[in-house]
Amino acid sequence: MKKKIYCISILATTCCLWPGTSIAKKPNIVIIYMDDMGFGDIETYGMNGVPTPNLNRFASQGIRFTNFEAAQPISTASRAALLTGCYPNRVGMGGVLLWGDRYALNPKEETLAKLLKDNGYYTGAFGKWHLGNQPPYFPTSYGFDEFVGIPYSHDMWPIGYDGYTKVTDPKLNKSHNPTLKIYKGFTPIDSIVNIDGTAKLTTFFTEQAVSFIKRNKENPFFLYLAHPLPHVPLAVSDKFKGKSKRGLFGDVIMEIDWSVGQVMKTLDKYGLSKNTIVIFASDNGPWLTFGNNAGSTNGLREGKQTTYEGGNRVPFMIRWPGHFQPGRVCGELMTNMDVLPTIVEATNSKLPKKRIDGVSYLNFLEGKTNIVPRKVMYYYYINMAKPRSERNDLEAVRYDNWKLVFPHTYLSVDVDGGIGKNGYPGKPKILSTQMALYDLSHDQGERYNIISLYPEITQKLLKIADEARSDLGDDLTSTPGKNIRPAITY
Repeated sequence: MKKKIYCISILATTCCLWPGTSIAKKPNIVIIYMDDMGFGDIETYGMNGVPTPNLNRFASQGIRFTNFEAAQPISTASRAALLTGCYPNRVGMGGVLLWGDRYALNPKEETLAKLLKDNGYYTGAFGKWHLGNQPPYFPTSYGFDEFVGIPYSHDMWPIGYDGYTKVTDPKLNKSHNPTLKIYKGFTPIDSIVNIDGTAKLTTFFTEQAVSFIKRNKENPFFLYLAHPLPHVPLAVSDKFKGKSKRGLFGDVIMEIDWSVGQVMKTLDKYGLSKNTIVIFASDNGPWLTFGNNAGSTNGLREGKQTTYEGGNRVPFMIRWPGHFQPGRVCGELMTNMDVLPTIVEATNSKLPKKRIDGVSYLNFLEGKTNIVPRKVMYYYYINMAKPRSERNDLEAVRYDNWKLVFPHTYLSVDVDGGIGKNGYPGKPKILSTQMALYDLSHDQGERYNIISLYPEITQKLLKIADEARSDLGDDLTSTPGKNIRPAITY
């Protein structure tokens, strides 16, 4: 009798440890974050003439969102939202860090990397950071165990639009680093002195990511691969030069697609795909003033640096085999602030102690509910002509498919000469808008102001705006925010 009980005990223990049973291994997390990739820049979102087979396969294996919004249409702010789950202005990181700026994300903020690290994950960041310009305000101070990358955008260097000529304008040199350095941790390991160095970045950071997966395949890991491209200046490795039908921009997209394929193949090779959540997204829309060196919004209005949909709406795909329905297309609203709480719930990690703005989409993604977690979004942006303390403009609010735009000025490329070509920018103009209401379910291009037809909807959105102003402030109406946490200055 005792022998039978012993055997049953051993069998029960073995079953509990067997893969796929009650004690499941924590899922690995991979986030591939692009820079300035527009809503229409890959085949599954409307790109023509540039093959993206790996991203197509990604879409067929996961969920593709067509209504995913970055919290702000600019690099620093978007990355702050992704990694903290907060509106960027809540944590003092609205707008974009220029090289000469001396502020950074406060290390007291609990990033996604820190939350996962506290839960036993090994964490690595490779590529562009842009949440602090100088050590010690690099990823390893924010929960990442490893960092190899550049501190900010690769156009913040003293090189002209041709990619080789040194800029001598003292106004530019105030905000542009004399050399663009690649760091490992806090230590510079290389410098990018012209466009030839830029051409190596996509492959180099892909190799770093693949190595990270190989070295950590036995333990749960978080990989944050933040590619500097297709932000200008564009450059591509020799293996993709001239390969597309759409010039240099198409070549760059093909290399990015290859990079995604390398990550996916590595996960497949080591049997990690089924237990890895992979996310592909962009920080904001395309920098349209660069014309054929910029991406596409696929018909959305304006682009980067505006709170029209072309600036905030970006590609977003997420894959977790066995958990998320493959090939699903979702048109519901989601933001990059919602990534953190979704991943926290999926990994059974702890949420930050301080307030965040993101909400978990896990049950929605797994098909356990049809209720969309988010209905409201605030569209904040900054006026770079103002002092940093006065860059907190509430330009629009949204409820479901309704978007109310408030009077403000914006930098528009929808003017004669607003678009340039071959790496040289056009000359956008400052335009202004009055209050306007758009129904995004019928008018994604935000062309038709229907505010006079829906006064009750307008009133509802005005109340939402009042809530935003009370909470986060609004410089357009000179309203101070009650719940803003400052960045760190140095």
